[in-house]
Amino acid sequence: MAWLAQQIKTRFTLSYAQKLFLLATVPLLLAVAAISYLVINQSRQMAQREIAALETQLIEAKKAELKNYLALARTSFSAVYGNALPDDEAAKEKVAQVLAAMLYGQDGYFFVYDYNGTNLVSPRQTEFINGNWAGLSDTNGIPVVDELIQLARTGGGYHSYMWRKPSTGEEARMVSYVIGLQDWKWAVGTGIFIDDVLNTVAAARAKTEARVARTFWWIGGITLAAVLLVFLSGLGINIRERRLADAKLKQLTQRIFDTQEEERGRVARELHDSISQILVGARYALELAKRRLTAGDARAEESVEKGITTLNGAIQEVRRISRDLRPGVLDDLGLGPALKALTEDFQHRTGMETEFETVVFRNRLDKDAKIALYRIAQEALTNIERHAEATQVTLKLFGHKGGGTLRISDNGVGIEQPRGRQTASGLGLRNMQERIEQLNGNLRILSSKSGTVIEAQVPLSHMLPPEGSRKASA
Repeated sequence: MAWLAQQIKTRFTLSYAQKLFLLATVPLLLAVAAISYLVINQSRQMAQREIAALETQLIEAKKAELKNYLALARTSFSAVYGNALPDDEAAKEKVAQVLAAMLYGQDGYFFVYDYNGTNLVSPRQTEFINGNWAGLSDTNGIPVVDELIQLARTGGGYHSYMWRKPSTGEEARMVSYVIGLQDWKWAVGTGIFIDDVLNTVAAARAKTEARVARTFWWIGGITLAAVLLVFLSGLGINIRERRLADAKLKQLTQRIFDTQEEERGRVARELHDSISQILVGARYALELAKRRLTAGDARAEESVEKGITTLNGAIQEVRRISRDLRPGVLDDLGLGPALKALTEDFQHRTGMETEFETVVFRNRLDKDAKIALYRIAQEALTNIERHAEATQVTLKLFGHKGGGTLRISDNGVGIEQPRGRQTASGLGLRNMQERIEQLNGNLRILSSKSGTVIEAQVPLSHMLPPEGSRKASA
């Protein structure tokens, strides 16, 4: 199970480039999704309002048309109706004939119901004539005849319901306008089918949905293009950064090789110029002692003593070279004693006045920080010896709330560097910079004609807890 969990974790662990791509694209996708929702929702709502307004406008135009039709019809029989009595059957017959003859369009006609619900005129649907249709409702349960009669009793009005079209025999939405002839107790009206209006509205709604869909696809295409652009830009930056990193890695590798070769050359020169010559001197002294001892010369003991002294010098030189490569006091006693020994040896070797100041660190710097600061001090002293022409050198090592700081100053001729820069470009100084960068620290180099100050600071993360805390945690 542990192996399976590890495999799953490895498979789904994102690389730095993938995390960067997600960081760039996820907010973009969320923003585009929100904008798309708002745009599409607002477009749909606006289109619905426009469609509703269009439908209302078209229906109102149809209603006005019905009212005009009925006004014309009333004009055609007003003379007969106005001169007739309530029980004048001849006049009623004449008016019914006039209305039955008034047809318009493909489905337009006039109808008449008495207040009891009996149909008197229905020229396009003659099967309704003389039938009592009180209580008739459409397929949706909406009362038809009773509602028309009620509107006629109150002076007139509009009524909408489903009705069979004479031309096709299929049901469609119909809007009727009816008035009442109160003397005869007649409901006279006409109607018009509004399926063409509904078809127009449906077509407009379909066009709106198609337009919204096109907008959505446009937004999706733009989003895809943006994501692709981000991906390609990230890919290009990643490739460029990789090339720069490879170039820097090659430079660093070459610098490491150069440093190794320089160190090997220095050790070789040390061995050749000092150890080798000292050992040759010891060999000559011992050979001389051997010859004198064979010859019975009393000075043989003097030659042996000289050889032993020379060998002691060789041992001291070996210890010095070993200390330069890796001082044991650094691991045993800490950075302070190691730097003190380094400065004392530097003063003894060069004759420069050297001062070392420190506070009690109690060996609280971690291993990496101790090595880095020691090597920086070693490199700085070497540069001072070779190039600074100084007479006084000061090393200060102290801790503070931000970490630990090593400051090396001299009164030499300074370092030539471009104006405004706090670092120099020599190999030794580059090594200092790289060592401190590995610790996420900071290196400052301030130089003038009156001297140079090198300040290396390591962060608080490289300071170990006090000895009591470490034992308690252990």
